[in-house]
Amino acid sequence: MLQNFGTEIWMADGDCVSFYGFPYPTRCIIIRLHEGGLWVWSPIKLTDALLDEINDLGPVRHLVSPNKLHYLFLAEWAEAFPAAKLWGPASTLAKCPSLQFEEALTDRSPTIWAEEIEQVWMRGSPLLDEVVFHHQASGTTILADLSENFSDAFLQKHWSPWIRWIARRWKIVEGWGYAPLEWRLSFIFRKRARDAKERILSWPSRQVVMAHGEWQREDGQAYLKKALSWL
Repeated sequence: MLQNFGTEIWMADGDCVSFYGFPYPTRCIIIRLHEGGLWVWSPIKLTDALLDEINDLGPVRHLVSPNKLHYLFLAEWAEAFPAAKLWGPASTLAKCPSLQFEEALTDRSPTIWAEEIEQVWMRGSPLLDEVVFHHQASGTTILADLSENFSDAFLQKHWSPWIRWIARRWKIVEGWGYAPLEWRLSFIFRKRARDAKERILSWPSRQVVMAHGEWQREDGQAYLKKALSWL
């Protein structure tokens, strides 16, 4: 299940989950830190096959929720890896009061991964915030819902014609990669969001991975510039 796509970084795609009745694909990213422990972003459903592959890579040390929508499988991963620390922005912590998190993530990376993974806190909307990450060794920027990049093949298979029409008008498809329209419209504090955007665009991104859609194997900075151009 794991696909290695750069220095010490792997991807695993899971099944679709329902989001307000719409099928959404799931994806998690695993980074092996210098000390050997694994940093797991947006955990997907933990199958026996995935568990075996994860254990072959090393011990899971960190489980990361990038925003309050990406929490569905945190509890089962926390149970499977009781020594792992749980991380997320304050909105995730509020959404999951039964889980024990570390200090809420913000613009400053925790010391444990600061030299390997940079982060930016994209906020400015009362609807949703998100922590965006950049893995330096692989040149990979990691987005959750700040960019959705659905292929036509996915839309044809999973979404009805009228939803496909909306997806294209909202530009959450290949060629655009925008965030969903309702989230974009909710950014009432644009200065804060634009400051975050400038930091993201300053990263030397070679690749861009998002939770939902076709990830970008090259020209990462150009992709991000277009995907965030609505700001």
